[in-house]
Amino acid sequence: MGGRIAALDVLRGVAILGTFGTNVWVFTHPQGVLGFLAGFGGGAGDTVTALLQMISNGKFLGLLSILFGIGLAIQHRSAERRGLRWPGWYLWRSALLLFEGLLHYVLVFEFDVLMFYAVVSVLVAFLVGRSARVRVGWMVATGALNLALVGLITVGLLVGDATVGEPGFVPSGDGWWDGVRDRVEHFALFRAEGFLVLPLSTLLFLAGAWLFEAGALEDSARGARIRRRLVVWGLGVGVPLNVATTLAGREWFAVDRYVCAPLVAFGLLGAITALVHRVRAEAGPVRRGLTAVGRSALSCYIAQNVLASALCYQWGLGLARRWGHLGPWFTAGVWLVVAVLLVAGASWWMRRFQRGPVEALWDRAYRAPQRRAAANTLRA
Repeated sequence: MGGRIAALDVLRGVAILGTFGTNVWVFTHPQGVLGFLAGFGGGAGDTVTALLQMISNGKFLGLLSILFGIGLAIQHRSAERRGLRWPGWYLWRSALLLFEGLLHYVLVFEFDVLMFYAVVSVLVAFLVGRSARVRVGWMVATGALNLALVGLITVGLLVGDATVGEPGFVPSGDGWWDGVRDRVEHFALFRAEGFLVLPLSTLLFLAGAWLFEAGALEDSARGARIRRRLVVWGLGVGVPLNVATTLAGREWFAVDRYVCAPLVAFGLLGAITALVHRVRAEAGPVRRGLTAVGRSALSCYIAQNVLASALCYQWGLGLARRWGHLGPWFTAGVWLVVAVLLVAGASWWMRRFQRGPVEALWDRAYRAPQRRAAANTLRA
């Protein structure tokens, strides 16, 4: 499969903006990240908040995980086509992603996902070329482990006094450096969910790789059949279950976020891809904007958190403390402002450059040791 996959760029754009729809609740809470953690999974106080949180909670993170698996499968196919050893240099790619995620976590955002994606990508890189039986076995095992963890959390919430989020520490202060220090000192607290969802992320990575190999993104009869099944199960079954677990109360939070939301993510993958293939006309401003964000996904993921921090935190404009009492209206407004800035900025940049700014730096770092190794080989 040569060239860029149009649907994949659009899907990445949707996933990045949707992921910010999950993260924006952290930035806009009037009590900051501790206030968010204290109510994490606690349900909504009003209908609008409940609806917005239901739309954003976990689905786009799930979609992003599936897309990472698709990207890994594309890298594997490219290496096979060129006769390169696998995973080979892909492990260096994972190491760079881990370093980038660590920087993003320490300097910017408590709930970075890049670190965990880097860890999962190493495991899946060794599995993607194995037999279908091996990969299905890993998918079944990781899926079962995820269900077991979700079951334990749900039972604890139903029969005990367990709560989803109890921070248990006092922040150092309102400054940017205070946030850095808190993220370093309380690494285990802020990284806990990432470790919890490692089995789920592995499952979604492997599922994404399998869907790519099966032709789910292709504009073909085979691809259309797969997408129809994804829509039926992901949206037809997943959405009603998602609504039910949302209305059931905070005790069902884990089922809502770690079971129903990933199921809906598969439906989104099928529906968005089908829509891209169905619309044959020249791309309009919405699709062009989503494509630009998707092509510079790493830059936009980091930029959205930097922008939201500068707008909402006290070391920046401090809007959350002043306007956070407006609840979902303020949160939706921040999401809209940042989304518009991202789409406009990404569109401007991608008209002039082949890669996003972070992607360009990342590509140089990725290729530097390869060029050095090639130069040493020539000298030898």
